[in-house]
Amino acid sequence: MSTSHPSSSALLLLYVLFVMCVCVCLSLQPSCVGMSITQACPLNYSPVCGNDGITYANECSLCVYRLEKNADILMRDGPC
Repeated sequence: MSTSHPSSSALLLLYVLFVMCVCVCLSLQPSCVGMSITQACPLNYSPVCGNDGITYANECSLCVYRLEKNADILMRDGPC
């Protein structure tokens, strides 16, 4: 009786899909309610990583960029 095992490329694909799912699940919508493009953000460095691959100094900076570019960027805590 022969047993079929998944190929290494199939396992790699499953791993990549799992990692992508974890990254998406950990992403959050930034709280940009009431903000404007001319918003003055605090100077504190509390980095957030946008799903665009850019590290923003803080959530406020990400929000201003989203408003400037009219982009829907999700974030997670910490640098990219």
